[in-house]
Amino acid sequence: MGFIEEIKRRRTFGIVSHPDAGKTTLTEKLLLFGGAIRVAGAVKSNKIKKGATSDFMEIERQRGISVATSVMGFEYRNYKINILDTPGHQDFQEDTFRTLTAVDSVIIVIDAAKGVEPQTEKLMNVCRMRKTPVIVFVNKLDRPSQDSFDLLDEIENQLQIKTRPLSWPINSGPDFKGVYNIYNRNLRLFNANVQEIEDSIEFKDINSPELENYIGDDASVLREELELVEGVYPEFDHEEYQKGNLAPVFFGSALYNFGVQELLDAFVEIAPYPRSSQTEEREIKPDEKDFTGFIFKIHANIDPNHRSRIAFVKICSGKFERNKAYKHIRSGKQLRISSPTAFMASQKEIIEEAYPGDIIGVPDSGNLVIGDSITAGEEIHFKGLPSFSPELFRYIENADPMKSKQLSKGIDQLMDEGVAQLFTSQFNGRKIIGTVGQLQFEVIEYRLLHEYGAKCRFENLAMHKACWIECDDPKTLSEFKKRKHQKMATDKRGRDVFMADSGFILQMAQDEFKDVKFHFTSEF
Repeated sequence: MGFIEEIKRRRTFGIVSHPDAGKTTLTEKLLLFGGAIRVAGAVKSNKIKKGATSDFMEIERQRGISVATSVMGFEYRNYKINILDTPGHQDFQEDTFRTLTAVDSVIIVIDAAKGVEPQTEKLMNVCRMRKTPVIVFVNKLDRPSQDSFDLLDEIENQLQIKTRPLSWPINSGPDFKGVYNIYNRNLRLFNANVQEIEDSIEFKDINSPELENYIGDDASVLREELELVEGVYPEFDHEEYQKGNLAPVFFGSALYNFGVQELLDAFVEIAPYPRSSQTEEREIKPDEKDFTGFIFKIHANIDPNHRSRIAFVKICSGKFERNKAYKHIRSGKQLRISSPTAFMASQKEIIEEAYPGDIIGVPDSGNLVIGDSITAGEEIHFKGLPSFSPELFRYIENADPMKSKQLSKGIDQLMDEGVAQLFTSQFNGRKIIGTVGQLQFEVIEYRLLHEYGAKCRFENLAMHKACWIECDDPKTLSEFKKRKHQKMATDKRGRDVFMADSGFILQMAQDEFKDVKFHFTSEF
C-alpha cells in the first residue's frame, strides 16, 4: 500500500466525557468490534475482577476511574484506528487537553439521563478552539432518559454546535426497543439478555407496515419522530462536520454493546484522516516526505516490573522508521529509536514503521519532555501543549529518610508526565507541588509508594496562583526578583515563577511592575 493510502486509512480520535458517562466502557466495546480484545472488562463490576483494558494503572482499577490517557490501536474494515481514552475527572483535565492536540477528531459521550455536564462543556471549548470535528454518542439508553429532542436542544445550546441525528432511539429505560439507523436506514432491536451483536433489519421504507411486526405500536411514534428529525435538523453535511461546525449524533448503550457498531461504521467513513499540524515556524502537512512528530504525553512505569518510562509521540508527517536517526530539537542531539512500540493500553509490541496519525511509544531514560519536537532534521517547534497555572499547592516532604533517593526519582518522573507541576522555592529550597484538583495529590502519594517505594507527606500551602514571568529589561527583572524573593520559585525547566498569595497581591505586583509580563500558562 502506498504512502498516501496509508495516511488516508488512519483514524486517530479521542473519547471524552464527564466522569461516569460511560466513556471507558465505550472504548472497550470499540476494541471488541475491532477484534483487539475478546472480552470487555466491566469497569465497575465487583463480580468481574478484570478491569477495563484502557484502565491499566492499579489505582484506576481500584477507583473505577481513568486518571491517565491510554492509547490503543486496532484494524477495522481496512482502516487503522487509534483511540485515545482520556480521563473524565476534572482533576486530570490537563492530560485531556494535551491529548486533544494529538487527535484529528473527537467522540463526546453524554449520559442520556444527565445530559450535558460542566466538564463536557469545557472539553467542547477546547475542540472548538482547535476546530476539531466532533461526533456525539448519547449513552445509557437502557436506563430512563431525557426526551431525545430535549437532549439535542441541550447539546446545541450548551455545546454551541449544530447537531444532526444519524440514528434514533425507540423509547428508553425498561421500554427501550432499539435504534433506527438513519445513516444506513436499518433497524437494530435491543435485547438486554443478549450482548452478542444481532443482525440489523433493513428498512429502506420506514412506512412499510412490516415495521409494526418488530416494534408494535411504537412504529407510528418512530415515523412521526423521524419526520420531525428530517424537518427540524439540517441534512448531514460532511464538509460542515469536518470543519467542526456540525456534530452527528448517535444513540445507544455501550454497556449492552448497543448502537456501538453503527457509531463505528459511520465514524470510519466520515471522520477525517490525519490533518495538518501547526508549528511556530509553519504548517506541517501529513503527506510531506520528511518525518516530524511531537511528544504529547509521558508515562512512567508503564510496566512496573521494569520501571520503564515511555514518551508518546504523535506522527505528523512522513514515514517513521525504526533505528533511523532523528533530531531531538530541544537538545539538538540525534535520537536513534531502536524499540518503538505500538499500544494496546499497557500491552505493547515493537514496530518497524509508522505513518502520520499513528501514536508510537519511545522508551526514554529522562531526556524527553512533553512538547518536544522530533524531526528528520528541520528545526520546528509544535504549538499548543501548555501547562496551566495550578489551583492547589502543597509542600511535599520525605516521610522516610531512608528512601530520599527513591522519592526524588519518583517526583522527577511523575512531574515529567504532567501529572502535576513541581516548583522549587528560591527562598528556602522547599519543593512545592501544584495541581488542578485534590485527587491528583492522592494519585501522586499512591504512585510514589507503590511504584517507587517512597513515602511522602503533604503540607498545606495557602497560595493563589503560580505565574511564569518574563521581562525584556534584565535590570527590572532583577529588581522584581529581589523585592519578591520570598515568593519566587523555579519550575522544573528552571524558569522563574512568581507565587502569589492572593489575587490582591498579584494585582499589586502587576501594577507596580508594568514591564514584567505575567503568564498563566507555560507556553509563551
